[in-house]
Amino acid sequence: MIKVKRIRHVTFVTPDIDRQIDYYQTVVGLGVVTRDASRASLATDSDELAVVLQRGDQAACRRLTFEVAPDLDFADLVATLSRAGIVAEIQSDPLPGVSRSVLFRDFEDMEIELLAGPTFAVAEQPVGGIAADRLGHIALYTQDPLKASKFYGDVLNFRVSDWIEDAFVFMRCGFDHHSVNFARGPGRRLHHAAFELRDASHMHRACDLLGRKKMQILWGPVRHGPGHNVAIYHRDPDGHLIELFFDLDQMIDEDLGYFEPRPWHRDRPQRPKVWVGLPRDIWGPAPSPELAEFKRKAT
Repeated sequence: MIKVKRIRHVTFVTPDIDRQIDYYQTVVGLGVVTRDASRASLATDSDELAVVLQRGDQAACRRLTFEVAPDLDFADLVATLSRAGIVAEIQSDPLPGVSRSVLFRDFEDMEIELLAGPTFAVAEQPVGGIAADRLGHIALYTQDPLKASKFYGDVLNFRVSDWIEDAFVFMRCGFDHHSVNFARGPGRRLHHAAFELRDASHMHRACDLLGRKKMQILWGPVRHGPGHNVAIYHRDPDGHLIELFFDLDQMIDEDLGYFEPRPWHRDRPQRPKVWVGLPRDIWGPAPSPELAEFKRKAT
């Protein structure tokens, strides 16, 4: 088993790379590190890559990149994956600040990239916009959430944090409640991408910026049940659903098996569980009716 430590960045395909670069610069608040006619890489104010954009015919999520321990040998990673029946390859200089990585595909053909240890890439200009702290998590559709949870658990050491019935699973690889989610749906595609903010005042500024840019907030602010993060949602120019959040649950000690206690937790202690029925959220409005990703059925 390979022990993934944290999510690093995501790669999107876009038919309009200039428009998406502008969005990530002026709204999310990332800085351009490299840019050419077919690809751009963007980093946070902490000089960590968060988003890679590639020109293509249709908007899509192409690759998830995770970090493993810095002392792991890439040949050993490839051998471990091979024993699990997974074909992997070592890449050289795939991105700014990254000298080597391991690339393979999951059971539904999503590209997975592994980096060893921290890497940094400085943007060409100071960041603007919301200036999100980092990429927090990626949620994907899958025809079989249970199979997805087993693959990511068995191969990459992800742990289940919560289920929403049998249709949506939250998985962690470090302290954070979730770094990847899998929602039941047709085919492997993006459900939403989430970027972390610092606190409530940061979210307030984010709401103001979205308002100035006439970008509709489709849900929130809301404090969720699973994960208990405070979140808002909007769409990027390619139609992807983007979440901005803060205050996500953390499991500091896996042996204890519960999330750090918070006043708004319904359970004492708050352990991983299956959430059934409505309401799940602690407070906040219901999602907009046009938000198909979170369409609700009352029970």
